[in-house]
Amino acid sequence: MFAQPMDLSGLDAAIGSSTAGARRNAMDPEASQDRFLKLLVAQLNNQDPLNPMDNAQMTTQMAQINTVSGIQELNATLKGMATQMMAAQTLQGAALIGRDVLSEGNQLNFEGSMARGALSLDRAATQVQVDIIGRNGERIDTVSLGALGPGQHAFEWDAGERSRAEVARFEIRAQAGGEPVLATPLTRVRVAAVGLANGTLNVQLQNGQTLAYSEVRAFV
Repeated sequence: MFAQPMDLSGLDAAIGSSTAGARRNAMDPEASQDRFLKLLVAQLNNQDPLNPMDNAQMTTQMAQINTVSGIQELNATLKGMATQMMAAQTLQGAALIGRDVLSEGNQLNFEGSMARGALSLDRAATQVQVDIIGRNGERIDTVSLGALGPGQHAFEWDAGERSRAEVARFEIRAQAGGEPVLATPLTRVRVAAVGLANGTLNVQLQNGQTLAYSEVRAFV
């Protein structure tokens, strides 16, 4: 008396489950192949000799397990490449320590009595002025930069005897032919350290601020 033949849908379901599992998390390809072979051997041992397994079905199932294994190996390779890229990015980022970065902001960076900042012009301007604003909103001083082309420009202001505590921010006035020109204030701060967080390179500044690399407008 022959044993009842195993339903091929059981193996198909197991393979489908393995495929879904591979999409959810990286499984060991060798373990998946071992499970597949055990199922296949069990199916062959219990098949009806008068109604053997269809070669087409066996080929399809073997192709499925190869696909699962290939996906798992690809995922492992991609993860390894991502880890190597992040390590390389961190090493490259270390070269930025000690350099200044430009990011959107209207704060001045003081080195002694000299304060530095930057700005970005949407288009050429015939007259650009930078107003230094005090803590009470008053205009402390004005730096005239004259005519400037489009793009980013750095400036310096000699604070003299004034303390940095007296200065709140700077504001930009730019015009061309009597019409205002869009100007974006940029803060210039030195890089103190770099690091990775959630796969993203971050730049830690001397003023305590942390920026994502994508937020940096330029390095100077």
